[in-house]
Amino acid sequence: MTDLHVQHIDGYGTVRIRPLDPEGDADVVHAWVSEERAAFWGMNGLTRDQVAEIYAHMATLDTHHAHLVTKDGGPAALFQTYEPSADRVGECYDVRPGDLGVHLLLAPAGPEGPHHGWTCALLTVLTTYVLRGLDRQRVVVDPDVRNVRAITRFERQGFRRGPVVVLPEVDLPDVYLPEKHAQLAFLERAVAFPE
Repeated sequence: MTDLHVQHIDGYGTVRIRPLDPEGDADVVHAWVSEERAAFWGMNGLTRDQVAEIYAHMATLDTHHAHLVTKDGGPAALFQTYEPSADRVGECYDVRPGDLGVHLLLAPAGPEGPHHGWTCALLTVLTTYVLRGLDRQRVVVDPDVRNVRAITRFERQGFRRGPVVVLPEVDLPDVYLPEKHAQLAFLERAVAFPE
């Protein structure tokens, strides 16, 4: 798989973003989404094959993309990007040209435990990729309103809270998403990278 973005972060290592391989990365992704801490990701209880099928379906879309983020070669995060106008979130706010939605699931801490500041450093890489690498104007996130840790983390990164919205249920042959109460938040390019 070809890297889409590579960035070295002093004190943390080299971070790479590449397309997710639905089958090849299924074991690691399934392990992550099956943990209790990943309950808000919405895949608890799914089998490895079901997780692989979901990401195989996503790989066929032009509007939604899944990525594996690595740090010094080891899996570090699952990162998804999507066009808000082609997603249920687009029904809940006024989508602007240049918006890109993202979802992020961090890998569990390794045997050495959490590395202070890592999440902030990783978010800096991901927002750099979206706002500069993909030349977008604004990053949109929609964490579950109960996921206070994620909301707080995004705010520390410069995201500004938008409205609390109810994302409607999606029930299609290839995709099922239950209704979700979400806290929208936005990071403007000018805020992330002031001139």
